[in-house]
Amino acid sequence: MKIIDSQQKDIVAELKRIINRGETATEEAAAVVREVVERVRKEGDPAVLAYTEKFDRVSLTLKNIRVTPEEITDAYSKVEPKKVDALKLAAANIKTFHEKQKLSSWVSQEAHGVILGQLARPLRSVGVYVPGGKAVYPSSVLMNVIPARVAGVEQIVMCSPVPGGVLNPYILVAADIAGVSEIYKIGGAQAVAAMAYGTATIPKVDKIVGPGNIYVATAKRYVFGQVDIDMIAGPSEVLVIADDSADPSFVAADLLSQAEHDELASAILVTASRSIAERVNAEVDRQMATLVRKEIAARAIDRFGAIVLVKDLAEAAEVSNSIAPEHLELSVEKPFELLALIKNAGAIFLGHYTPESVGDYVAGPNHVLPTGGTARFFSPLSTDDFMKKSSLIFYTKEGLDKVGEAVMQIADVEGLEAHGNTIRVRMTKK
Repeated sequence: MKIIDSQQKDIVAELKRIINRGETATEEAAAVVREVVERVRKEGDPAVLAYTEKFDRVSLTLKNIRVTPEEITDAYSKVEPKKVDALKLAAANIKTFHEKQKLSSWVSQEAHGVILGQLARPLRSVGVYVPGGKAVYPSSVLMNVIPARVAGVEQIVMCSPVPGGVLNPYILVAADIAGVSEIYKIGGAQAVAAMAYGTATIPKVDKIVGPGNIYVATAKRYVFGQVDIDMIAGPSEVLVIADDSADPSFVAADLLSQAEHDELASAILVTASRSIAERVNAEVDRQMATLVRKEIAARAIDRFGAIVLVKDLAEAAEVSNSIAPEHLELSVEKPFELLALIKNAGAIFLGHYTPESVGDYVAGPNHVLPTGGTARFFSPLSTDDFMKKSSLIFYTKEGLDKVGEAVMQIADVEGLEAHGNTIRVRMTKK
């Protein structure tokens, strides 16, 4: 890994390069997505089937496009019981955590008979996109579906491509555990379009969540406004702040846990200890040689890995805040003291025995996190994402009399006579 001193002139440019490494929509991808989405919007199911055959090389019909209960039952016969138990443990913890987030409606009695309040209601229907093919992420199924269920969403539609003709059994089992309403064997921009606009077979939803490739991400951007979306997820990233109390083997393992995701993943260590920097660097090389995905990890570490030397933990926090990492580990002796200096991060892991993988899978907080510096203004996926709020306003005549003049004055400033007249006709009514 590159060791960079925080005082180097080019450090800002280097960190900016890493932050902005995410794959962005090309004109070619945008053109393909535009064609796919518009054709699905106009033609519905026939377009979905045609694009599924073209892109995934799978010939589906309207009779077998939807996963049947028998297919889910069969999936359970193909998985290891211990792995199912692990998914159930994760699901229980995710549910418990997100139940604490759920919004409540409230009503407040104000002076002069005025009542104000807020109604919190779940969305009607949500679509969840799940990558298929080589990608097998049952944990993402749990993380996207369970908060929606906790929020009270009644209909959860899941789409996942089947380039090999069959959905991975762990994806189906996770969907069953999480409580997905219906599952369709489609992916890509055509799946996003089908959920956004609806077809004769696939229901229209109010929001689409879940990760995907550049075509899926571009399609989500394209249909935003027709439906809501969660966020445009970029490549995974971890930043570890470590002091002399850190175990170099722990830190190296945590950096590699992100590097193995894909070649665009980022792994950064920030430390004031040159000894820790050098020992972690050596440990990364040692552990990487043993990984099954060592070629991917090596390319990620080479292109987007770095060790930043700072003068103290306060400066380490400043560097971290400027990067706003998806995953932030505080591998220091007093993590809760350092926490006070942290302003921007998707999820924060405190102490030497809290690797980000425990958050990815079983801790309970959501692993759908802002990437590419967007933790400056985005938050992790939560039950809030699956709810909407309506304001409640009730005025008695006495209450309206108290504020009516102010309403008319503001309406007059804005030149909206009819607005003021809504008050005038009521105040003059005997």
